[in-house]
Amino acid sequence: MGFQNTIIAWYQQHKRDLPWRNTTDPYVIWLSEIILQQTRVDQGLPYFQRFLDAYPSVSDFAAASEQEVLRMWQGLGYYSRGRNMHFTARQVVALPGGAFPTGHDELIRLKGVGAYTAAAIASFSANEPVAVVDGNVYRVLARYFGVHLPINSNAGKKEFAMLANELLDRENPGIYNQAIMEFGALQCKPVSPDCPACPLKESCYALKKGEVKTLPVKLKKAKPKDRYFLYLLCREGNKVLVKQRGSGDIWQHLYDFPLVEQGGPEGTIPGLQALAQIHSRFGQLVTIRPLQYKKHLLTHQIIHAHFFALENYIINFKEEAEYKWVSVDELDALPLPKIISGFKDDFLNN
Repeated sequence: MGFQNTIIAWYQQHKRDLPWRNTTDPYVIWLSEIILQQTRVDQGLPYFQRFLDAYPSVSDFAAASEQEVLRMWQGLGYYSRGRNMHFTARQVVALPGGAFPTGHDELIRLKGVGAYTAAAIASFSANEPVAVVDGNVYRVLARYFGVHLPINSNAGKKEFAMLANELLDRENPGIYNQAIMEFGALQCKPVSPDCPACPLKESCYALKKGEVKTLPVKLKKAKPKDRYFLYLLCREGNKVLVKQRGSGDIWQHLYDFPLVEQGGPEGTIPGLQALAQIHSRFGQLVTIRPLQYKKHLLTHQIIHAHFFALENYIINFKEEAEYKWVSVDELDALPLPKIISGFKDDFLNN
């Protein structure tokens, strides 16, 4: 138990005072875990507090509308997390008793709750002996034990899960899980870890072999796809035309402006095919004035967005019923992709 005891002792001395660590309420822990997925603690903490203040219980969360949830989520990205949270809250209140579950087997059945999140909630709220494996845990185990299997391969995931389960302190699983994740976040960091001050330095494989920078191993991801959006701003006084995005693409159920997507970069002027679409939807006499270019990075896509102001337009396209006019003030209350929110701040709030 030397490894486990060392990790826990380090944690007791160095852990951060975070609000979700002062409770065993599975709902509060779930909020923190979902919000912090692929999000830094300093970025996620204000969102966690905002959600907890607005929805102090899972029934409060379930009673909110999806639009309210997405509006509060705005700026965090990965909007499917917000939608899944809303679905899960309603899923929970529909359970007998309407209480948030604490058992791993019940938690894993909830939408948006994977193996890691289920293990975290179960061990933190009920001290259930299930091991967590997140990015921090992968890094600590890979470096300390010299595991060279890629962490994003099926074989690697299986190997690390087995190793994490073997190492789990079954008397104190909640504390140990918190400790090894915190150790990876603060001590065994991805870049420039403080190896000279590490309490495990004498027995760390990576430090001995000079492989701290190369472990853990990760397979390269496919190159992100470039997409080219032409956003078309129609404005009537204080009102702008918006459309709620549908399912099956990025930013589901968020609002943006009418757009035409073209197949490649055409500079600041719409290509011929894009121009033909604009004319068919807004009339042959429409004039197009460039406003702004924004680049937005997503996990698997790079969005190149050119914003244009339309004048002398006629709205005669078939999808007219799916669009609506809203005031700039009303736009502030709608859930928007970050790229639209940034444009609004630059051009519509002045």
